[in-house]
Amino acid sequence: MGDVVSSHLDERRREMITAHTRCVMKEFSNLYKQQYAVALFNSVRFEIEGGGGTQSQLLHRKDPLAGRSIFSGSLFQYLEENQKWRNRFVSVPNSYNLHLYETKIAHNRGLHPKVTIECAGYKALTSLEEYIELIDASLPGIKGKAGSDPFVRSVTQFPLILWHPYAHHHYFSVMTEKEQKKWHAVLQDCIRHSNNGLPEDHTVQTPAFTDAVRLHRQAKGHYGTWDMMCGAPPQILAHLVMETLHPELRDLIGPRLKGNMQQRQKSWMLISDAVYRQVLSQTTRQYNALVEACETQRVALDGKLRTDMDQIITSKEHIMGKIRALVLPKAEQLLRSSVQPYISSILEALMEPTSRGFAEVRDVFFKELVEISKNSLNKEGTEKLRDHMERLSMLAFHPVKMQGCYEKVEELNLEGLQQRFDVSSPSVFVGRAQILMNEQMDNAVYTFEQLLHQSYEAKGEDDFCKTIQRCQDRVLKKFDYDSSTVRKKFFREALLQIIIPYMLQNLSPSCSPELPRFQEFIFEDCSRFLLVENMFEEVVLQSVTKDIMMAVKEAAVQRKHNLYRDSIILTNSDPNLHLLEDTAPVDWATKFGGDEAEGSVSDGGTGGGFGTRRRQVVSMIQPEGVPLPYESCLEVPGVELIPEEDADVFEDEEKSQEEDEEHCGPPQDPMSPDSVNEIRDLINPVVEMAVPVSGGRKSSITNGPEPTTSTITLEDGVQEQVALVSMVVEDVPRKSPRDKMSPQTILKQLVGSRKKETDEEHQEEAATKNDIKETETAVQTDDNKRIPEVSAEKSDSSSPLPPLATDSSSHDNTGFQSPSSVGLDESELRAITNHLAGDDKIIDLLDVEVSLA
Repeated sequence: MGDVVSSHLDERRREMITAHTRCVMKEFSNLYKQQYAVALFNSVRFEIEGGGGTQSQLLHRKDPLAGRSIFSGSLFQYLEENQKWRNRFVSVPNSYNLHLYETKIAHNRGLHPKVTIECAGYKALTSLEEYIELIDASLPGIKGKAGSDPFVRSVTQFPLILWHPYAHHHYFSVMTEKEQKKWHAVLQDCIRHSNNGLPEDHTVQTPAFTDAVRLHRQAKGHYGTWDMMCGAPPQILAHLVMETLHPELRDLIGPRLKGNMQQRQKSWMLISDAVYRQVLSQTTRQYNALVEACETQRVALDGKLRTDMDQIITSKEHIMGKIRALVLPKAEQLLRSSVQPYISSILEALMEPTSRGFAEVRDVFFKELVEISKNSLNKEGTEKLRDHMERLSMLAFHPVKMQGCYEKVEELNLEGLQQRFDVSSPSVFVGRAQILMNEQMDNAVYTFEQLLHQSYEAKGEDDFCKTIQRCQDRVLKKFDYDSSTVRKKFFREALLQIIIPYMLQNLSPSCSPELPRFQEFIFEDCSRFLLVENMFEEVVLQSVTKDIMMAVKEAAVQRKHNLYRDSIILTNSDPNLHLLEDTAPVDWATKFGGDEAEGSVSDGGTGGGFGTRRRQVVSMIQPEGVPLPYESCLEVPGVELIPEEDADVFEDEEKSQEEDEEHCGPPQDPMSPDSVNEIRDLINPVVEMAVPVSGGRKSSITNGPEPTTSTITLEDGVQEQVALVSMVVEDVPRKSPRDKMSPQTILKQLVGSRKKETDEEHQEEAATKNDIKETETAVQTDDNKRIPEVSAEKSDSSSPLPPLATDSSSHDNTGFQSPSSVGLDESELRAITNHLAGDDKIIDLLDVEVSLA
């Protein structure tokens, strides 16, 4: 295939590509230098005059992924050089580039990856049919027949393909459909963050770059949104060059390609990739040189701006008044006839899926907080709380858990409006909304962490569950307010991105020829900062802004999609909260890990700066049912999987426990009488409240008011009883995770113990001295069928639970033993036991299966 590229891209054609790129970059450079001065003027003016929107209620984490890898796992990759599939270990650092290694060991040793994929501009596909359609569209005149075999055959039924209109394509495959969905979410997350390559904190370079690209495309007649405005600036410039160069080369080289349909398609993809790499290297060099040249002049321009700012502003207002007189009448007429009737429709199409996505973000965040509250309520220990907090800390960057939120926004549909307003596709708005959702989730998580840490430092673990609840309520209230603010800003910006290009396209033919005469009103000292083209666009922007603001405000007044009115401002609700924004991130591993965190292993030796126990990989893809030598990412040392389906995990654990008990029998670990008594003391008060005493009789409890137990039924409190029984069982020491004992087993044990004591007392009274040995031997034999005798030597309270008989026919499972503090005598206990013997609901309670997490 290398011969194909060299034969069609000879020296002459490469010179043509270089010349074309140089021409486009020259035009862009002139526009960028002009827009750089204008952007600097706007930045300095904003700095002097101040202003801006409402302050965010949530805290913002500056670098949430410092020292982190996003995810890792293994899959199959197709190698085109030998047309074979090979297993590859994939690691994604915080740059969201895909790093492919031959093995996991190579990654852990810090070796260079075999392949590095920059995902900007790519599209993740999950079917060969969709891929073939895109291939056919990329090379007109060369299309495959229906049902024809693709030139790439997946090794499994679950392919994953990274498609790019110009660059090299990448082919992957996994073993199961569940893996395919997870990896598709991972690839989409990489593409989403890589496309968002223009840093917003560059208040001069970013607006200068975007305006220069927009003006360059408008000069070529391309108004409206552009799908390839994605990636870092050199990548966007390469896309800008390829937008005109690619069709020209396709018409020139396409007819000369030889071979069958598949060979010509593969040859064209290789040629396109070679051209794109050549263009990208050239745009990277020239853009870096351009930025460096502009930055060297920044200090001088900044000084001149601050000296003449008043004069520049006055001159601008004077000229804009003249342009406004020319443009406003035409703009208002166009607005009334062709824009205003569609504003509400566009806004509704944007609000519905976007608001559902933000609501899903809130639900996912709330569910994670509920899990943390359960941990505190069940007293599962600081180790589990630490794990919960570490998972929560990186929740916004978990691709699988966030995928459900992102899918809500992907339902955005502007069908019927795209052609009228020259919107190529809604992907630009979908990607922007998803980035905002990601930021809101991380802001909410970071705010909760800081508030919880502050309360923990002040109060410790006293009423920790209530502390979590208070922090949760505060954060959710702030999230709702910020969500409304962010969405309203997004709606306004999206409407402007849709409407302004349409109005410029319709107003430019009549207004642009009149603009040069306004240039003479600009003083020479101000000419670098005031451009009539920018002022013309600003007038058009002002003409439509009022209608857009009113449409969004009306939606908020009607409380559509939980939007707040602009008059609702949470000012100084937490005056000291933003002081926490500059504090270091909370290291939950150190906070709750203690000495255990010091000896653990980090991921592959990649230091994170947050302690050795802290999770280094946010998420991993776990293959299911994969035969060796397919490597599992679970083998990465020091990395823990964030569970996505907790319910499935618990169900699997329950099934495995039931299978173990069926084949292996109940646990065979002895337990001392002290341990049994300790459990009895904990469980009997709960049981006593559930016992309906016959005849309206009330229990005589020594301390506290008398409970009206006659009015309590098993249905009222069965779930609470089972939950408390589960908590008691969790506190009992065990030798292995398999030996968890169910609540009915504990109840059977207590019933059998009480029945044995009662039988022994009756036997001692009725038996004669001559028959004592025989009677005791018979009782011993009968009791051993139920519960084996526990020797006094094994009286350690930390011993595991004793083995219990599973056959209920060998003893009576109907009685509960009340604690001695209750004050019931032997006859009362016997009456309760006899009463329970006829109560089928107690038998049902014994059969309740409780899943112990």
